[in-house]
Amino acid sequence: MSKSDTVIQLKQQKLVAVIRGENSAEGINASNACIKGGIKAIEVAYTNPEASDIIKVLNQTYKHDTDVIIGAGTVLDATTARLAILSGARYIVSPSFHQETALMCHLYNVLYIPGCFTLTEITTALESGCEIIKLFPGNAISPSYVSAIKAPIPQVSIMVTGGVNLQNATDWLNAGVDAIGIGGEFNKLAAKQDFEAITTLAQDYRHLV
Repeated sequence: MSKSDTVIQLKQQKLVAVIRGENSAEGINASNACIKGGIKAIEVAYTNPEASDIIKVLNQTYKHDTDVIIGAGTVLDATTARLAILSGARYIVSPSFHQETALMCHLYNVLYIPGCFTLTEITTALESGCEIIKLFPGNAISPSYVSAIKAPIPQVSIMVTGGVNLQNATDWLNAGVDAIGIGGEFNKLAAKQDFEAITTLAQDYRHLV
């Protein structure tokens, strides 16, 4: 599947669950709970030391569900990107733009979503072949910032992450972002092992879109 195919799927689903956790069991259970609740785009963060194993397990578990898209997050360098890609990650997300990581992802025809904040960072990412950027941190700005970006760069596709919650998710979507990344609420519940609550919360987000 190509990078563009992944972009299309993410835009259709609009919701990405950013899953961290302390170990593989917590990450897998939280991911399963999100998928059960209807959020089928999962970004497994490499702050979890067992992220590669989580990606492998999820890909195996959902290999027959074409709606499930497993990616990797908090990828800081090309080496980690390659590990994630070899584990089956369909997309790579970074907190900032990294040229070597972009080249590694493009080599494997895997979508790279770098964290950007300014117009300069966004245009640099676009010039390097990125088909969607992560507007981060979202809690440092308001949804109106999206129109400010799209005025000079209307072609940019945006996923916003950081500070997105049930109260403001619709505001971001109405502002013109293509997808939203949600992590904090899910990960707090995962730390309490409250996976049923994660499923319920995922369903609440699903109802918004």
